[in-house]
Amino acid sequence: MSLSVAEPVAGQRDLKSLFEKAAGDGTEIFRDRALGELTTLRAGGAADWFAEPNSLEGLAALVKACREHELPVTVLGLGSNFLVLDTGVRGLTVRLGNEPFVAIETDGERIRCGAGAKMKKVAAEARSSCLAGMEFLEGIPGSIGGGLRMNAGAMGSEMVEIVESLSFMDAAGEVFEMAASDIEFSYRSCPLLKNQIALGAVLRGRPDSAEAIAERMTAFSQKRWTSQPKARSAGCIFKNPETIPAGKLIDELGLKGTSEGGAMVSEEHGNFIVNKGGATAADFLTLIDRIQRCAMDERDIDLKTEVQVIGGASNHE
Repeated sequence: MSLSVAEPVAGQRDLKSLFEKAAGDGTEIFRDRALGELTTLRAGGAADWFAEPNSLEGLAALVKACREHELPVTVLGLGSNFLVLDTGVRGLTVRLGNEPFVAIETDGERIRCGAGAKMKKVAAEARSSCLAGMEFLEGIPGSIGGGLRMNAGAMGSEMVEIVESLSFMDAAGEVFEMAASDIEFSYRSCPLLKNQIALGAVLRGRPDSAEAIAERMTAFSQKRWTSQPKARSAGCIFKNPETIPAGKLIDELGLKGTSEGGAMVSEEHGNFIVNKGGATAADFLTLIDRIQRCAMDERDIDLKTEVQVIGGASNHE
């Protein structure tokens, strides 16, 4: 997710001290931070500037500083649904991996969680609190913020079904909270968060026994590991078209096992592209293009990417 502020200023000077002073909470700023290692694909270039804010106030100050200096802000999350371009990411990239962004608190039938909280941990907390409805989060390797941004889903469920409210920050560093009923959600998208930073959410479950919840989580896990690859991937690469699941389409097109450099269409699931070793972002993009062209030529289907391509102008939408 990137905040739409402006293009980077030309000939930018070293902003490390400026950013660290603005944050005022001990946040350390890194220049030319390699981002590929922070993603599940293990590919891509570096961020001009990188930070993991230590406070909400620190994040707001960094966002305001970037706005003042006409620098874009990109939120990485846990990197499970990202493809970083080999040319890297301009401006400031932030990851909400510190307190208070990873907090998870239960209050009755509600769980309040920060955007940096792992969905897997939220599912575990719900199970411990005997709250059903969040079992599907256990198998999604990402953060709550990413889940909200993408309206993440699995096993027939999606985020919109359990979100009661969410908080976010705009490009001016201002914080807002809205009821989910007032926010538009669609298939793998929450347009509100395209240019805002998700800060957290209140999720609502329903009472059930821990045993029943655990049984469903185990069944989901077994189904996932028998149908999805264990190799490095970014999850599903394409959104499902209306007429056919993307994985089934790619299988029928005979593209499983197709490779480009170190990137390969998974043999286990056609909608996964894995890094079989040494893949570059260019390898993934070339393979994605090949699949999209084949789907259009053979079936007249316009495959849209679910994976988020970050780091510059891209036609992969």
